[in-house]
Amino acid sequence: MGVQDHLQNAFYIGGEWVAPSSKKHFDLINATTEEVIGSVPEAAEADVDRAVAAARKAFETGPWANSTPAERAEVMGRFVAALAKRSDAIARAVSIQNGMPLAVSSGLEGQFSVGVLAYYAELAKNLQTDEVRPSQMGRETLVSRAPLGVVAGIVPWNFPVTLAISKIAPAMAAGCTLVMKPSPGTILDSYIMAESAAEAGVPAGVINWVAADREVGAYLVSHPGVDKVAFTGSTAAGRAIARVCGELLRPVTLELGGKSAAIILDDANLETVMQGLPSVSLLNNGQTCFACTRILAPQGRYQQVVDALAAMASSLKVGDPMDMGTHVGPMASALHRNRVESCIEKGRSDSKLVVGGGRPKGLDRGWFVQPTVFAVPDNSTSIARDEIFGPVLAVIPYKDEADAVRIANDSVYGLGGSIWSSDEGRARKLARQVQTGTIGINGYMPSIGSPFGGVKASGLGREFGPEALAGYQQYKSTYVMG
Repeated sequence: MGVQDHLQNAFYIGGEWVAPSSKKHFDLINATTEEVIGSVPEAAEADVDRAVAAARKAFETGPWANSTPAERAEVMGRFVAALAKRSDAIARAVSIQNGMPLAVSSGLEGQFSVGVLAYYAELAKNLQTDEVRPSQMGRETLVSRAPLGVVAGIVPWNFPVTLAISKIAPAMAAGCTLVMKPSPGTILDSYIMAESAAEAGVPAGVINWVAADREVGAYLVSHPGVDKVAFTGSTAAGRAIARVCGELLRPVTLELGGKSAAIILDDANLETVMQGLPSVSLLNNGQTCFACTRILAPQGRYQQVVDALAAMASSLKVGDPMDMGTHVGPMASALHRNRVESCIEKGRSDSKLVVGGGRPKGLDRGWFVQPTVFAVPDNSTSIARDEIFGPVLAVIPYKDEADAVRIANDSVYGLGGSIWSSDEGRARKLARQVQTGTIGINGYMPSIGSPFGGVKASGLGREFGPEALAGYQQYKSTYVMG
């Protein structure tokens, strides 16, 4: 059966397509045309209970509970193949729903996500769960690593597939089971992932998908059958989840917001910088948590940088995300576009609007916002401090390297960042001084094999790399005394 057969009438729970407990539903809306393209059921608490019970059963009994890492790797390998077959469908589904340019979704949602799953399948093949260590108080200690249990994965709308797989893949490799809650803004892709899992023969209950609103999502976070929460989303929502998990002493991974800085040094080649900045600062229409939306420019070249950014932003093709030549598509929803526009309007009061700031001419439908550049006097303005999550850049002057680092670190966030220089050694030295979980030199893109995450208000824990897998395991020491 195809995805369309399950729309409007089913959740994927316990390895089966099951009827929802209520008649509530979410409409799926095309971000470019504003048309309703379908609907899917909206989960109630009873549906969450059923999904958690299925995940608990799979974790405690059956083939998954008794599987070895190598056996899990084999299942994951089949999942990789099934997902790869659907990479084009996944990319198109995401772009239709949230406006991500197809050129981006094809690479990141369609292919990068498959690469993440393949990476953890390979890690699982040779995963060592037991280690013997010498003991100072007895003969030896057996240190074992066991899966944490049932994971609640809560995924946002901006990169729904990659951010789901970044939780599913390490959790599966560790031996956990999952209940995934996609955002109401992007649900169609989760049906494609579920079909892939079913085709791959992922054992019943290992992954369950239930779309829900915030209230039912909060119910999932606090559910007594859940052992860990993995969340990607806003810092405000992350704080609320952290409070619940703190009270329950429940492990939690939080990948939250950002307001990253791109530091352009005085020796940087501006032509090279402008070629790289669109993917660093405006990826996915600016709806990217690690986007470098604060552009720090040396005072001596400030106007030159502003002019170059204005020319770059004006040259970007804004339009239908399904066109492979489009650079900037629509915002993901009317509500989000309104928020971005309110931030732009607020910025006009204390910063100079250089280019953009409105809606593109000739695009009367769809939630579009022009790529926008502000020249700001310092880092205290709202445009420089608030996470806007749209195609809006703030250009901030700095005096010297120490001042650039001070400005970059003058933020409640610390997720991404970049240094642009013709001297890599100089850039490396400066990168060490920026308070952030990740940073790029003359570009930026997360690597599957390296830990990704933030400091300060950008989150807790890490995704990607072996470090993420460790976040789904718990340690147990067995002391052998005689």
